[in-house]
Amino acid sequence: MAKKKRSKRSSLLADIWPQERNFILRPDRLPYLRKIYKTDCCVFCSARDQGEEFSSLCIHKNEQAMLVLNKYPYNSGHVMVLPTRHCGDLLELSTIEYTELQKLLRKAISIVKSEYRVQGMNIGLNMGSIAGAGIPEHLHWHVIPRWHGDTNFFPLIAETKVISESLEVVYERYAKHFK
Repeated sequence: MAKKKRSKRSSLLADIWPQERNFILRPDRLPYLRKIYKTDCCVFCSARDQGEEFSSLCIHKNEQAMLVLNKYPYNSGHVMVLPTRHCGDLLELSTIEYTELQKLLRKAISIVKSEYRVQGMNIGLNMGSIAGAGIPEHLHWHVIPRWHGDTNFFPLIAETKVISESLEVVYERYAKHFK
């Protein structure tokens, strides 16, 4: 009897697996994922050099640190804090750079809290490609807003993440804090 139940279940699963899934096309992300576009310049240094404008995604910069939107956010409001200087090792930062980075990180956290009324945040730095850094040559802390239920069934079942705001909207929400 138990054998029949398993075979019925197996045939049922065979009828629905693999699941059909809805998807959102993002062909613009493929070159980024495959690292097809080789640039002579670090994307963060390029943002620094372009200055504080939406096209660079750089919201704020000073002599030591800058705040940049993540081009491919994990959640609405995902922002990064970086040293202005191209540096991939935390221990190579000067005391002044490190202090200013931490000040901007605290300010970024405060702004994310006030703008998004978050219930939590992921704040992290991956140092080196082995540790998961996508751009290991230039340190960057991720500040990712989190809410209860934001890891609901949709990303798990449909393998799709919906970001409810455009980068332009997020940029404006943050930029007003530096004017």
